[in-house]
Amino acid sequence: MDFTSSQFPKLIMCHMKPVICRCFVLVIFILVFRTILLSPFPGVHLFQQRGSFWIPASTASNSQLGVRRDKFVEVPQIIWGLNNQKIAFARAILTARFLNRTLLMPSLSASLFYKEIDLLEPISFDKLFHFEKFNSLCHGFVRLGRYSDLSNQTKPFELQKGSGRKWTIERDLNQLKQCRDDSIDKFEVIRIVGKHPFLWRDHWAVKDYAKIFECLVLVDEIENEAMKVISRIREIGAKERSKVDIAKKEFNSDGSVDQPVPYIAVHMRIEKDWMIHCKKLEQKSNISQICSSKEEIMERVAHITGLHKPIVVYLAVADSLLEDGSMLSGWKDGLLPYEKKRLGVWNIYEKYPYLIRSAIDYEVCSRADVFVGNSFSTFSSLIVLSRTQKLISMGIPGACGIDIRLASYAYNILGESRGPKIWMTDMSASSLQSISYGTNNVSCYSNWKAMML
Repeated sequence: MDFTSSQFPKLIMCHMKPVICRCFVLVIFILVFRTILLSPFPGVHLFQQRGSFWIPASTASNSQLGVRRDKFVEVPQIIWGLNNQKIAFARAILTARFLNRTLLMPSLSASLFYKEIDLLEPISFDKLFHFEKFNSLCHGFVRLGRYSDLSNQTKPFELQKGSGRKWTIERDLNQLKQCRDDSIDKFEVIRIVGKHPFLWRDHWAVKDYAKIFECLVLVDEIENEAMKVISRIREIGAKERSKVDIAKKEFNSDGSVDQPVPYIAVHMRIEKDWMIHCKKLEQKSNISQICSSKEEIMERVAHITGLHKPIVVYLAVADSLLEDGSMLSGWKDGLLPYEKKRLGVWNIYEKYPYLIRSAIDYEVCSRADVFVGNSFSTFSSLIVLSRTQKLISMGIPGACGIDIRLASYAYNILGESRGPKIWMTDMSASSLQSISYGTNNVSCYSNWKAMML
């Protein structure tokens, strides 16, 4: 091989200084190797995020930022209370995400039956939550599909979820990993049968659940009903304040006020079945901070610092308690208790089934200036989770010792000044255990950095 005069000195230098030469070759090798890793291979794409995995490039044309549109997961009808159903839905769609599949839109339950499964009244997901908005807000994270998306080229692969003490978290995760093998992944639909999704093993962090819940937006009809209830609460509050010259408000022609008047929402768990359950739970767990009587709730709410009275206290209670007028009596001066019937909005609630009534109450409580609930209630826990998200988005990671809007409290735990314990969700938790089943370990601070990871 011939060399030019310009190349010859370089070869001489390489022979004279082998260390320099070897370093030069090593640098070239690293640059080439880096280029190979970063360039698209015809076979695979590599993701570096936590909990992700290799995705065949053959699915790229049918994917949405990694979520395949041609592979699906199907789950049983989702049952129990509204917030148990929300957790079950989140657990189902996070399972689909783990398998890099689209979740077929599940059926929810409008009625509330715990054992008579055949009596459950099904309701489509998109009758309560926006289908399109969900996919838009969760774009690239998870995806929800319709049964009309199926090509039905293959029969579904039925996956039996394990149960019992022997079915550990590790065994459940191994089962899901096996479903990523080609022998199962080739099926268009993986149909999960057996256990209700709320009872599935939990492999997902709180921040993952929080993302799903953030994408659940009520359909316009239900959202508007909730806003009517909130407007009525604020209207009554404004009138009561103007009577005592604390904050005079001028009403507009439509009956609204220019400046929203704050209100408190209290999720009162005092039903007979709840009191039986919570007392058994206290004995079993050796925790005395679960049950709260009506008198204890009223006493602790009255000692919340920073309240500008008079203020309306909206009582979110079970419909069975609406005839019990005693819960409206005994409140301290300046606290004005109202429930659906006394508020004059029962006509809004009565035309809907249980699930939608609960969804309206959830929205009313979630938007309250102050929320007070029970830390062993799933309903209360998910409301505090949503409010914690809002505070973090406002740059407020903690509510310790400060008077803030969107403050939340747990009335079953004694806090400062004989009031309820201030409560924010720990966003760094590795599972939803404390939210699904309750905890007495609540804090006024949330690890907001977890939301950034």
